[in-house]
Amino acid sequence: MKTDTIFYQLFQTFPSLLFELIGESPSLASNYAFSSGEIKELARRVDGIFLPITEDPNSLIYFVEVQFQPKPDFYWRLFAEIAIYLNQYQPPNDWHAVAIFAARSLDPGVPVQYRGFLASQQLHQVYLDELEANTTSTLGVGIVRLVVADQPAAINLARSLITTTRESVTDAATRQKIMELLERILIYKFTELPTKEIEAMFTLEDLKKTRVYQEAKAEGEIEGEIKGKIKGKIEGKIEGKIDTIPLLLEAGFTVEVIADRLGLDLELVRLVAGGQAKT
Repeated sequence: MKTDTIFYQLFQTFPSLLFELIGESPSLASNYAFSSGEIKELARRVDGIFLPITEDPNSLIYFVEVQFQPKPDFYWRLFAEIAIYLNQYQPPNDWHAVAIFAARSLDPGVPVQYRGFLASQQLHQVYLDELEANTTSTLGVGIVRLVVADQPAAINLARSLITTTRESVTDAATRQKIMELLERILIYKFTELPTKEIEAMFTLEDLKKTRVYQEAKAEGEIEGEIKGKIKGKIEGKIEGKIDTIPLLLEAGFTVEVIADRLGLDLELVRLVAGGQAKT
């Protein structure tokens, strides 16, 4: 699963999530702007940086790195990237690093050369497999749990999160953004789960409110042209899958991944993708 993308969207949608995970007040999020930070000398980016939006020099900068695979040199690279970033931008603020691991077993251990960051509590380590026991359940934390949950638990949790989102998120744009994020996590997480089972968790109204769906409907002439070509090649029973192709394209999936996930012919997915490009 592309956890970098998922967590970038999570922190954009729930900036208070970082502070929940490290045991700080979620209200601190109002003082920060979240982004990924470019490190020019390495031609790569830190997973996320929370930069203070006030001029208070006592506000910390938070460097966030998410790790879901074994990586023995994790801390070597993290602290090197932070040092290069600080040298490039020379901010007046002090900083903390937040290392988020899918499980404690993925933490390779802090090298002795960096033990000072542990002693000064400048490094925070978060183990997502231990969230249930240690973290108050909010919508943002619930979505994090969905990322690391096993399949039986994740399906039930996803249904609960969808219901909670419908009932508790009053802003329509935010609600739809969360719905799309939940759908993306399910598609990433369960490649073998039938598409209809994933779609059944969402109402038609949920899907109709997505920007991709609305744009497709606004281009009725092009949509009709695409479907006219498609109907000559496939049976009507898979038209529901065809309607999800624009959503997945917008989410950043390649045509090859979409064809594999939906069980569709690759040329068919390319046909739909090509029709979208004409818009």
